Amino acid sequence: MSTRTASGWGRAWRHVRALLPAASDLAYARKAPLRDLVAGITVAIVALPLALAFGEASGLGAAAGMTTAIIAGIVASVFGGSNLQISGPTGAMTVVLLPVVHQHGAGGVLLVGLMAGVMLVMLSLSGVGGYVRMLPTSLVEGFTAGIAVVIVLQQVPNLLGVKAGDSHQVLAIAGDAVLQWFQSPQWAPLVMALAVAAVILIGARLKPIVPFSLIAIAVATLVAELAHLDLARIGAIPAGLPLPTADFIDASRIAALLPSALAVAALAALESLLSATVADSMSVNERHHPDRELFGQGLANIAVPFFGGVPATAAIARTAVNVRAGARSRTAAVVHSLVLAGMVFAGSALVAKIPLAALAGVLVATCVQMVGVGSIKALLKSTRADAVVLVLTLAITVLVDLVAAVVAGVIVAALLALRSVARAARVEQVPLEQDAGPRPPELSPLLDEHIVAYRFDGPLFFGAAHRFLLELSEVADVDVVILRMSRVTTLDATGAKILDDVITKLERKGITVLVSGTHPEHSRTLQTLGVAPQLRDKGHVFSTTPEAIAEARRIVAERHSK
Repeated sequence: MSTRTASGWGRAWRHVRALLPAASDLAYARKAPLRDLVAGITVAIVALPLALAFGEASGLGAAAGMTTAIIAGIVASVFGGSNLQISGPTGAMTVVLLPVVHQHGAGGVLLVGLMAGVMLVMLSLSGVGGYVRMLPTSLVEGFTAGIAVVIVLQQVPNLLGVKAGDSHQVLAIAGDAVLQWFQSPQWAPLVMALAVAAVILIGARLKPIVPFSLIAIAVATLVAELAHLDLARIGAIPAGLPLPTADFIDASRIAALLPSALAVAALAALESLLSATVADSMSVNERHHPDRELFGQGLANIAVPFFGGVPATAAIARTAVNVRAGARSRTAAVVHSLVLAGMVFAGSALVAKIPLAALAGVLVATCVQMVGVGSIKALLKSTRADAVVLVLTLAITVLVDLVAAVVAGVIVAALLALRSVARAARVEQVPLEQDAGPRPPELSPLLDEHIVAYRFDGPLFFGAAHRFLLELSEVADVDVVILRMSRVTTLDATGAKILDDVITKLERKGITVLVSGTHPEHSRTLQTLGVAPQLRDKGHVFSTTPEAIAEARRIVAERHSK
């Protein structure tokens, strides 16, 4: 085995070891066990209605949401890359999962979760975790707002107390529900949902630590029972974790479900890493490991389907509650899951009586809190590119789906960024005086008329190189052109080819071309691509501009002395 191969295997093994739990995790968990216990109980109280609501919204039922919160909460906390992360079902996932339920049933959702988990593990092993966080803020805000709109539209049937239609398009679902309601208006579900949402939103402003969502759910359930309101309920939740059927791994459906699995994996990666970043910013001396976080989320999503749960990801809102409640280690997330499990076994009869309208109110409030109105306003006013990406991503999320929104947002953001970089790059004629040094007075007019220097600033790449070709091709009536390359930040193959074309066109006009200040890595690129080898042969490539100017003077003086 060669030294290079051994070194590569060594790096790979170190990367894999970094993804696994370490003894330091256990030592860290012992620092503040009481604070972690209190934080875990607090976040479990907040997570209970959300787990029920998101499970119901996903189409697999409230029990699936509880299962996900319990199993994923433990697995992701033990194997994940953040000490403070809380994982479970989220609103963003319901947007992707509901169409899968309509087309492939519960088994399809379980298989999607398993496939997404495998993809996340593969992503973590490939070391791309750091790159996932490079998506532009405008894209993230756009699809977050779009997800919020989609969730609200999905909940319109529960808000109005009518049966949801069979369509998986949210606008069709909401429109059909509104038409049903106008035919036979029911005010109780709507009033209850809006009241629950109002209590949560107002309470969050007055006392953020108090679990108003749980209080509002409890009061709404009590009112529904005492007033004997005819409302749809969650229904019985088994005192145990639901298991999938043995054939949920259906090979024939893998190809059909691959796009959905890719969407779930991408969403889980993005939301988890964003949540971990938020947790870091809210705490002191915390820094998550992005690839290990993907690894933990992958294992969680591999485990959850075997217990009948929906795909999971880190939850920003619950993670924030965990940090504010004083969590110091992964112990808090494990406690949160164990408390939820106790609630399932001890209080399933009470949970079954919760009206769906109350859960719809929780989701509406959550969606309002998801949307950063101030951030969106700032982005819309900042640059045209950010505004375009935000609006486009939001619209496609609502009108098409999340996958198409993210893909379109990334492509448009990349194109706009390239255009911006290309516009920033420039080539300009610069005076010789600042670098020329002393020169014979009798040659001054001659040199001023027959030597011209151009300086490249920024990247010389495919997005800007053609403009440089057009500008430099117009040069005429001079003897020597100096191309100053010291400020070139990036040089790709297209830029090198354009530079070769420029030199060729100038030399055909009888103009001598000198090049100065090329960075060593750019010189290697030019040599590899065979750009203007005649310049190196003639000694017309210089490390500094003053050397190039001195040679240009010599050439002009020699040419005009004949």
